[in-house]
Amino acid sequence: MKVHLRKRKQSKNGKISLYLEIYKGSVKTEDGKVKAMRDYEYLDIYLIDKPKKQTDKDSNKEKLKLAETIRDKRSLELASGLYKVPLKSKQKADFVKYMTTLTNQRKDSTGNYGNWNSSLKHLREYKGEVIQFNSIDRKFCQGFSDYLKSKAQTKSKQQLSTSSINSYFNKFRAAIKQAVKDGIISENPCDEVKLPKVEESPREYLTIDELRTLAKTECRYDVLKRAFLFSCLTGLRWSDVQKLTWSEIKDENNESKIVYTQQKTTNLEYLFISDQAREYLGERQGDDDKVFIGLKYSSYTNVALSQWMVAAKVNKHITFHCARHTHSLLQLDNGTDIYTLQKLLGHKDIRTTQIYSKIMDEKKKEAVNRIPKIDL
Repeated sequence: MKVHLRKRKQSKNGKISLYLEIYKGSVKTEDGKVKAMRDYEYLDIYLIDKPKKQTDKDSNKEKLKLAETIRDKRSLELASGLYKVPLKSKQKADFVKYMTTLTNQRKDSTGNYGNWNSSLKHLREYKGEVIQFNSIDRKFCQGFSDYLKSKAQTKSKQQLSTSSINSYFNKFRAAIKQAVKDGIISENPCDEVKLPKVEESPREYLTIDELRTLAKTECRYDVLKRAFLFSCLTGLRWSDVQKLTWSEIKDENNESKIVYTQQKTTNLEYLFISDQAREYLGERQGDDDKVFIGLKYSSYTNVALSQWMVAAKVNKHITFHCARHTHSLLQLDNGTDIYTLQKLLGHKDIRTTQIYSKIMDEKKKEAVNRIPKIDL
């Protein structure tokens, strides 16, 4: 056995946590692979990250020296067989409470927080409000995966899609992985759990004629109508439209563009927008003011969107995200190449953008087959 002193930076408070990593050798798994066995002891000793004051530097030296003394002591205890790794008390802690804390740390990212929160909700439905760390083993993880596949449901009582199953389980897996880093458990029991292959679901979109009809049809909430049509013309996601402020709208030299940070990717993007898209923004207000004042995600918003579609005689299940799909297909339909579209949408991976090319290919096949037979 060996004892190593490790450091881990804590993003929440900017301090560095000191802990011991106890290497206990290795074992061979059933499939013949060599697996290292490690345990951890957190010392509740914290260094100040990047200290500037001499007093802080001196404090760091003293704490580091203390941690090294504990490490040396543990090494001697291990050699004499006196030391037992103190994991049991931590393993009795509540994982649900732990994952709730991790979930709340992501509130600034709407989409990511929503997925973490949904994962937590399904986890509670699977095993209850209190789940001790020591009850989470490979069987537990496989059971949660099976639950998501067969029993978990959406708010509308539908079975989860394969993408949702993967997303929710991977958030659970990430929480377990963090627990390993925090020294609460020694290994991740999720590692060998396999998830279903993500199946591409049909992407609803609007044609240019349907879009023109919607523009002429009244919607219960004018701000929702303007925001949706703006998204159709720009491809911006709900999260980016909802948080858009006037400081991000640049009107210069008879042109308009948006300079913003994508909520999903945190990338800084700039996007030129057309004159008709600019019209849906309305008159400029203060820099800190939101462009679409009063635009909120709620069941009322979804109902209003559906009612608007019905009034316009659009016979499709349209969500706000369909506006982004609509923009993508309108661009391709009007000659925009796939690489330019990738930049417009802010996709990191061209394969994500290529999904729309597949839809366009299907549309072309349908168009060809509409021609009636001529050799009757």
